[in-house]
Amino acid sequence: MNTDYHRIEKAIHYIEENFRRQPELKDLARQLGLSEFHCQRLFTRWAGLSPKRFLQFLTVEHAKELLLDSRSVLDATYESGLSGPGRLHDLFVTLEGITPGEYKQQGAGLLITYGFHPTSFGECIIGVTERGVCGMSFLVDNDRRHAVKSLKSSWPFSTLREESHITQRIVDRLFGQSNRHALPPLHVFAKGTNFQIKVWEALLRIPEGNVLSYDDVAILVGKPGASRAVGNAVASNPVGYLIPCHRVIRKVGSFGEYQWGTQRKKAILAWESARTRPEAA
Repeated sequence: MNTDYHRIEKAIHYIEENFRRQPELKDLARQLGLSEFHCQRLFTRWAGLSPKRFLQFLTVEHAKELLLDSRSVLDATYESGLSGPGRLHDLFVTLEGITPGEYKQQGAGLLITYGFHPTSFGECIIGVTERGVCGMSFLVDNDRRHAVKSLKSSWPFSTLREESHITQRIVDRLFGQSNRHALPPLHVFAKGTNFQIKVWEALLRIPEGNVLSYDDVAILVGKPGASRAVGNAVASNPVGYLIPCHRVIRKVGSFGEYQWGTQRKKAILAWESARTRPEAA
């Protein structure tokens, strides 16, 4: 699975550099060192869409269309009080911020169990406590030591213990084929300011396969014009993917930055878009 993602990451980089000339399947296959048949099959297995549609997704124009479409979906969602079709996160994730006392303790007496796992978007580290998931991030440059150090820095006085068989359950729920709606909610145990918590809760309301701009999220949290503060809160998200900070992009249609790499952000969004918008025959 990691090997597939690294090839996809390489493909994204190639497409970003060459999308103006709309490279064909044979060009992409050559870059990946695959036959056209295997290149097509890799994309289908990994994302459920063709390389051509993937290329279309990565263009700025598609980002703009996605923003416009997402606003209409969200309007209908909030007016009805229901989650959108294909919704993932708000059906099984409950966000719980730590108390001021717990914040002051900085994790003293807290046991964090963590593990490393391959995913469709590269290797990740997940940290869990008895209260819920407290950290999730994708590895950059396969640096496990840095990933553990980052998890520890969020809870400096905690005790960390590697037990991948425990965190495997989280990975299975996120990336497996189980019926998520039939499972009890996952809990996220997050440390942040009141404003950050409000922003992260707003992210959980963005339907899978859709995006919002930073300005849109600022309005959702009752702080119109505070897009810069929203951006800082999004960048501080301690639980990647589960709290979908990848679903926030710039108003002009650019996909924007992502603390685990812009290419990874685009890969996740393309994958989600394919799952919620099946490719036409």
